[in-house]
Amino acid sequence: MNFTPAKAEKTEKKVNQYRPITDYMTKEVVTFHPDQSIADAMDTFLEMRISGAPVVDHEGRIVGILSEIDCLKIMVDEAMHNLPHGRISVAEYMSDGVSTVPITADVLDVASKFLQTHFRRFPVVDYNGKLVGQVSRRDVLQATRDLKTSTW
Repeated sequence: MNFTPAKAEKTEKKVNQYRPITDYMTKEVVTFHPDQSIADAMDTFLEMRISGAPVVDHEGRIVGILSEIDCLKIMVDEAMHNLPHGRISVAEYMSDGVSTVPITADVLDVASKFLQTHFRRFPVVDYNGKLVGQVSRRDVLQATRDLKTSTW
């Protein structure tokens, strides 16, 4: 009996190449400085129609994030302690436990991170912790729409 095995087919696992987050992030980000007046920051929120922004030091490294929620705390503190917010700095109300995204992340990495948190945006940082951009949920939705193939 002559047995000839069938030719082994090359089974290459198709790997989706997700685009880097830098293709979708906002590169011109509104930022605050820790010593900036909280009143100025709130004015910026209202004028720019944004709900949060990174706080950076003089070298551009991220040191915190300020959101509308942080600013709402001021209203309560003013009422309870009779504090004028014009003299309060951003550093006093910013959140310093900032969750960031590395510049090397792809859109799948960021989508997964959004699903694990309640955050609406993530600052994107380089290898030295310097702010290079910001990515929002909407940016990732844009990336999803742009995908030609899907694994779902």
